Amino acid sequence: MLDLILCVDDDPITLMLCKMVIKKAEFAKELITAQNGEEALNYFDDLKLNNLGNEIQNYPQLIFLDLNMPVMGGWEFLDSFAKDDYRESFKDCKVIVLSSTIDPEDINKAKTYPMVLDFVSKPINKEMLDELKKLW
Repeated sequence: MLDLILCVDDDPITLMLCKMVIKKAEFAKELITAQNGEEALNYFDDLKLNNLGNEIQNYPQLIFLDLNMPVMGGWEFLDSFAKDDYRESFKDCKVIVLSSTIDPEDINKAKTYPMVLDFVSKPINKEMLDELKKLW
């Protein structure tokens, strides 16, 4: 079981479904949410500020990330999160792109980010989480 997961999506129904499925599958002890990439980056920035000079211990091990969101979408989040200052602080944090798109270009682009484990179609389901459990 993971300690902490971050789900980033602008759709409240998707966020609610993520919470329900993750809880039912006993996949994580805690789930936090953000409604867009900017909120997610702000969360990580706050963690860095609150741990100045110290190694950050309690951060999400996994991010479920939507691509199409207002304010800051998934691609912009990934571009920022791939930068050295984030990767050094959150090197063990992995991303699963959770999207309704089936565009092969999006799937191939996601694979270019080293922190992206997989690209899966919405909605999240227990079977997908059971497969992911094997990675931890």
